[in-house]
Amino acid sequence: CKAALAETNGDMEAAIDWLRKKGLSKAAKKAGRVAAEGLVAVESSGHVATILEVNSETDFVARNDQFQAFVREAAKIGLMGNGTIESLEAAKFPGSQTTVKDRLQELIATIGENMTLRRIAKLEVSKGVIATYVHNAVGEGLGKIGVLVALESEGDVEALSTLGRQIAMHVAATNPVALDASGVDKATIERESAILRDKNAGKPDHVMQKIIESGLKSYFKEVTLLEQPFVHDSSKTVTQVLKEAESKAGKPVAVKGFVRYALGEGIEK
Repeated sequence: CKAALAETNGDMEAAIDWLRKKGLSKAAKKAGRVAAEGLVAVESSGHVATILEVNSETDFVARNDQFQAFVREAAKIGLMGNGTIESLEAAKFPGSQTTVKDRLQELIATIGENMTLRRIAKLEVSKGVIATYVHNAVGEGLGKIGVLVALESEGDVEALSTLGRQIAMHVAATNPVALDASGVDKATIERESAILRDKNAGKPDHVMQKIIESGLKSYFKEVTLLEQPFVHDSSKTVTQVLKEAESKAGKPVAVKGFVRYALGEGIEK
């Protein structure tokens, strides 16, 4: 502070700006350091929900009150955006001219670690609920794994909320790659098909085709949400559970989408 005042001839406002610029330059120097720890946050207003991952370099920072408050508030601000990191970075904190991006830079300068707004997703339903679940929670809506599940229905909201949370817990445990077979990307299907071909090399073409079809069918049952055995009752698939839930909800129930974030997945440490 003394140096800042000396640099600015005792001008308090200019000294504050000088300190902020110094902090931002320090933050820029930290930008290349790997940040794979941090928190996943979920936030729902009923028909709209966001899930956000903010990374730090160490788990120690993830337990910092300032960091947790920032992540929680950023997830809330994300409800108003379009579900992209760019819109979140540009958004301002309520009652302030400070953007989310600027506030993160201030945190980096204050705490001394690289931090990144890694990814965000947003789900919406016109009728029904979006359930949330956090695994390994360190605070309300904050943890290591976060899940959103969008249920579309005109049925009873309380019954839908209970069902949605159960399915969200299922998603956290099983990590499905898609809602159903149509959502599995072509590259994944090609990779699985290639593995089946290699394992059954030498078989006639007509036999090979049947093997691949059968193998992919089994694969889809393992990795797509609607076909997976329900973790709370493995004698039923998620589709069967949804069908049974319609009697409690009083109306048809459909899963319109889900998102699962696990902290640091895909980051090379």
